[in-house]
Amino acid sequence: MPVIVVGLNHQTAPIELREQLALAGCKLDAALEELNGRLPLNGNGASTALREGVILSTCNRLEVYAAASDAAAGWAAIETFLTELHGISLDVLAPHLYRKAGEEAALHLTHVAAGLDSMVLGEPQILGQVTAAFEHARAAGATGATLSHLFAHAAHAGKRARTDTDISRYTMSVSHAAALLLEKKIGSLAEANVLLVGAGEMAEMAARALEGQGAAHVTCINRTYSSAEALARRLGGRAMNWYYLPEALAWADGVLAATGAPHTVIDAGDVGSALSMRDGRPLTLVDIAVPRDIEDEVGELPGVSLYDIDDLQAAVDDNLAQRQAAIPDVQTICAGETACFMDWLRSRGAVPTIVDLRQKAAGVAEAEIERALNRLDGLSERDQEVISVMAHRIVNKLLHEPTVRLRERAANGNGVDYASTVRDLFALEETHHNPGPADGESEPQPQELPIRD
Repeated sequence: MPVIVVGLNHQTAPIELREQLALAGCKLDAALEELNGRLPLNGNGASTALREGVILSTCNRLEVYAAASDAAAGWAAIETFLTELHGISLDVLAPHLYRKAGEEAALHLTHVAAGLDSMVLGEPQILGQVTAAFEHARAAGATGATLSHLFAHAAHAGKRARTDTDISRYTMSVSHAAALLLEKKIGSLAEANVLLVGAGEMAEMAARALEGQGAAHVTCINRTYSSAEALARRLGGRAMNWYYLPEALAWADGVLAATGAPHTVIDAGDVGSALSMRDGRPLTLVDIAVPRDIEDEVGELPGVSLYDIDDLQAAVDDNLAQRQAAIPDVQTICAGETACFMDWLRSRGAVPTIVDLRQKAAGVAEAEIERALNRLDGLSERDQEVISVMAHRIVNKLLHEPTVRLRERAANGNGVDYASTVRDLFALEETHHNPGPADGESEPQPQELPIRD
């Protein structure tokens, strides 16, 4: 069963499309519920194309990972899911999508988790986002053994990349990039007036980035004043009521917008009102929210410079070179974790045959034990137990080597041919082991015959 991914990111799609497709909070819950309804994990037979699914949605990407019965059919099913979920034509969406399957899909996820595929190389937030995406899908009942193993290896790759290499040791988060861009445009943040719009998780990260760049005069503003006040207190700044937004914009040299609002919160009217109070001073606004907080028309006002998340790459400083030097080491880590996952996935193909072989052997052993005991009179319980143990030990020892060899052949990519040969030699009937949650979080494990000593 191949693993697949269909997605788009900052390299393939403009921010206008990414913000239209962004999923968070209730929208993500609803999307997972819809995706889960298309999976046959609970025996509902909804689809034969997709078996498991995880949605990864961040500011810079939307990806759907799946375990599929067939790669092409799985890709088509995900594309249908995305178009119906967002009410967008496939003709509009398709040019921005990438599709990967098998080892390529698995390697892509490890690169994402390790920060190799981020707008800001090595950003630390993405590992937590990958982990959270899997946990959301697992809680929704959309995952099984395959994606559980895939995301575990991806998370391990991300952790190793951060602890064993320099890929994340020189801070270059989106928030940091925004703070650097502000500093580049308005000068030292220690002397500038900075307005921070928002008070949620993204604003918290932005506040830390501003603090790290030495910002000394920061005002927090948010629609919920108490939240702005709490953030300002932690930052050592001040808070303002949303009613006074024009006055706050008039005071600021630079604005960093980072709310979680589903629509713009600052329009041209707000900024236009502030311009009359600025005595011609230029104003720089950096919007790191997706969807964006500041409408496009603001950037057309005289004396105003507006930047969004797609402009932040220009703010990457010399630390980028040090991170780039770590790329080969991170790629080696990702390749190793991907190889381990692919070995597991290929070996899993042998499991149904091993299970069936051991079950048949167990049945034969039990039948012969019963026949022998019926012919032997006067045996004590201990004697009967000795005969039973001996029979099971013989079968286990005979099957051990073929089981190991079959797993090895499967891991090397030859499992289908060898499994077919074993089935033919031992006249095993074809069975269909459920690959979904009926297996729990793991594959069906071939058990050795019971030995009761």
